Amino acid sequence: MDRCQYDSHGYRSLSGNWCPIDASLSFLPKYKKIDLLDCCNGLLLCRCSKPYPETPDYVVCNPATEKWVIVPANKWSSDSYARLGFDPAISSHFHVFELAPAAALNANVKFDYNIKEVGIYSSKAGAWTHQIDWNDPFEICNFSAGTFLSGVLYLCSDNDLVAAVDVEGNCRFIPAPTLDDACGRHDVYVSQGQLYVAYYGAAEASIWVLEDSSIEDYWTLKHNISYLQLFGSRSRGRYGVISVHPEDDVIFITVESKSTLSGDRLLLKLFSYEIDSKELKFICDLGRISRRPYLSYVPLFSESLADEH
Repeated sequence: MDRCQYDSHGYRSLSGNWCPIDASLSFLPKYKKIDLLDCCNGLLLCRCSKPYPETPDYVVCNPATEKWVIVPANKWSSDSYARLGFDPAISSHFHVFELAPAAALNANVKFDYNIKEVGIYSSKAGAWTHQIDWNDPFEICNFSAGTFLSGVLYLCSDNDLVAAVDVEGNCRFIPAPTLDDACGRHDVYVSQGQLYVAYYGAAEASIWVLEDSSIEDYWTLKHNISYLQLFGSRSRGRYGVISVHPEDDVIFITVESKSTLSGDRLLLKLFSYEIDSKELKFICDLGRISRRPYLSYVPLFSESLADEH
């Protein structure tokens, strides 16, 4: 799923099997604005704005069954980041992780985006169960991917660290693998039951796997490829890795390109890249109005969502 024009939402099938879901989320209560924040194992996390000065709601919903749960937000939630943790194989309950930057907590430091507090909401408890003061400098991009694996939320920072926060509020930092590319960035994903880091810069992209999460720097290089190998010498558009297939060795990439038919406006195209065959496949045009976040969504048809409406 992705964000489209005028804060609407779009859904595109990448498997060829179309799932008839309501991408506009019209089954939710009426709100002034709905922002997609995260997706985890078939559930979406949204921040739903109300008329000023009311505090927004977090809403966790299942688009496949049109069931939803309201999570009470905090007074700083409008300016915080939030990610979702959910594993239907273990429980129908979920966790919301709210990461509050200094700018959201103190108006006098409005340009400080280092995370200062982490709140954890448990649907089983029906409350925010942990509030953690974070003293280590850790800054994330608003649309940075977060991923949930074995009860732990993983997040990449802008200073080459991966933060691991479990549902009990315990936190540690893992040095992220890097390349000699000053313009590079990385995001974390789960694939085939393992934690992946996708690192991409102007010259090349690489995929790393954390083989043993108890060893902080035990990353194994799974694959790397140069920009020229991916797109050839004629392409000059910016690109980004936006997701990794949850079960196969496939990554998904967006590429900017100019269209003379649109007055040289930048258009966005979506590709898949198969690691084993090294084959790049065009999937679809995302147009010029699509924007982050791009959320990898696999429908969950189970009716079990704790405390649902």
